[in-house]
Amino acid sequence: MTSHPAVRPVADLFSADGRLKAIPRKPARREALLAHLAETLFEAGRTYREAEVNEALLGVHEDFSALRRYLVIGGFLARTKDGADYRRQQQPGSPGGAIPAVA
Repeated sequence: MTSHPAVRPVADLFSADGRLKAIPRKPARREALLAHLAETLFEAGRTYREAEVNEALLGVHEDFSALRRYLVIGGFLARTKDGADYRRQQQPGSPGGAIPAVA
């Protein structure tokens, strides 16, 4: 038995057409949603241009810029310093959401 309540599945956040009804305000619900979006919309190891990230997020909600920001701040997506490229993180929580320099 666990002493903390489980986070509800994210399926109830979406309407029948697959669009997000609203971005959750509660941090635990929002984090569960962001994890779901990162896993379902972005392939691990692939680099995405900002326009590709925007297009993918626009497919689920009109406020794609807020979702993109939450994904970066939460460490689900890493962004290059110039903001041009994004990658899905294996482990959320990378400081500042920055992609480490690659030699």
